[in-house]
Amino acid sequence: MSMHNCMDDCFYGAATVGERGQVVIPAEARNELGIKPGDKLLIMRHPLYKGLMMVKIDALRGFLDEFARGVERLGEVEAQEEVEV
Repeated sequence: MSMHNCMDDCFYGAATVGERGQVVIPAEARNELGIKPGDKLLIMRHPLYKGLMMVKIDALRGFLDEFARGVERLGEVEAQEEVEV
């Protein structure tokens, strides 16, 4: 996938910050990402730019669990390679 297609697929539009700091997530994004009323979102400052990133906490947990399993498998492979040497 090219960067151009990725940007097209990842862009949902713009939102305006209301007086109380509220932002409405575009309906297309909510529908595609399964964001429902009551879902918890983690809001983070972008590490390099003036901006925010948000992710469903449940989705982040799933990603981190899968990442941890991958790191564990990598450790097992490295340990096996050391035994074989």
